[in-house]
Amino acid sequence: MIVSLPRTAVLSGSLAVVAALALSACGAAPDDASTTADGKNAATATSAADFGGMDALVEAAKKEGTLNAIALPRDWANYGALIDGFQKKYGIKIEVESPDGSSQDEINAVTSRKGQKRAPDVVDLGSSFALSAAEQGLLAPYKVASFADIPESQKDAQARWYNDYGGYVSIGCDAKRVKECPTTFKDLLKPQYKGQVALNGNPTQSGSAFGGVYAAALANGGSFDDIKPGLDFFAELKKNGNYTPVESTPATVEKGETPISIDWDYLNAGYADEFRAKRVDWKVAVPDDGKYAQFYSQAVNKDAPHPAVARLWQEYLYSAEGQNLWLKGYARPVLMAALDKAGTLDKEAAAKLPAVTGTPSFPTEDQQSKAKTAIAQGWSKAVSG
Repeated sequence: MIVSLPRTAVLSGSLAVVAALALSACGAAPDDASTTADGKNAATATSAADFGGMDALVEAAKKEGTLNAIALPRDWANYGALIDGFQKKYGIKIEVESPDGSSQDEINAVTSRKGQKRAPDVVDLGSSFALSAAEQGLLAPYKVASFADIPESQKDAQARWYNDYGGYVSIGCDAKRVKECPTTFKDLLKPQYKGQVALNGNPTQSGSAFGGVYAAALANGGSFDDIKPGLDFFAELKKNGNYTPVESTPATVEKGETPISIDWDYLNAGYADEFRAKRVDWKVAVPDDGKYAQFYSQAVNKDAPHPAVARLWQEYLYSAEGQNLWLKGYARPVLMAALDKAGTLDKEAAAKLPAVTGTPSFPTEDQQSKAKTAIAQGWSKAVSG
């Protein structure tokens, strides 16, 4: 399994990508392939049972034949294996557009391509962006077979979105370029790290970068209700010259442009595997002074051009097979406890996760919304100049 930072983790909005997503093309709504002989329509099905069962869903999905996806890098949390596994199992082709796109790019594509065959069928969003998409009425309610096993705090009560995989904010470091790798946010302020500390994206658009600022806030007297200390922390990093605006990618890490990267632990852990053969000694630490965990959410586009495939994809991601593939990518699957209880958890993969103590807590919807607004208003000022 290989993982990387591209995806500018769920948000990094490149104007070029957004512009491309806004381009129109003639399209059409779901066709008869999405409807069963007895008139059940996949576009309105709220569960596989509601559509007539898994066999009926699989049959309709195979008739549709394609899944339109966006912003799913193959080297992000083992997405490559998930994509290959689904295609092999069902014989359905997955078309992935703009693999390094962001959560906001995904939302832009859903809104600008409504009713078009080019519209994304599904989205994988940073949690705050999933909330936003639901509020905009963009997502279809759909309960996967394992919906009841997803913790209440990790799903929308209306099943418009639910968390899937995640991890903790961590500090990745190239030990061959950095004499002493930092392990806490406090360490990052040391003068020896001048020009070396990077984020995976812009926090106004990237889920991982957003998480990085939240973690920094927790490390500096902030809380889920107060992300400002995180903005202040990066303002200080910028002022003392330690922060670099270069966004982390596999290429920037390999070139030595971003020797210290604040990112999800599953991505940084994947780096350690990916670059070992390239002689990059990538170390990973989950900082004790800023322990922040978050998950990415899956959802179905309410106007998905391939509604049956969209729902089948969700079923696959939340099956034991799909959840264990996340685990092999160092991501912590949302059904991990349920799989462990059922005896279907990949114990070997679980043992390789970066060590973390304690039980994670998560900000509420209101807290995330408030933090997102604060970052939108304050990030540019914090790192400008």
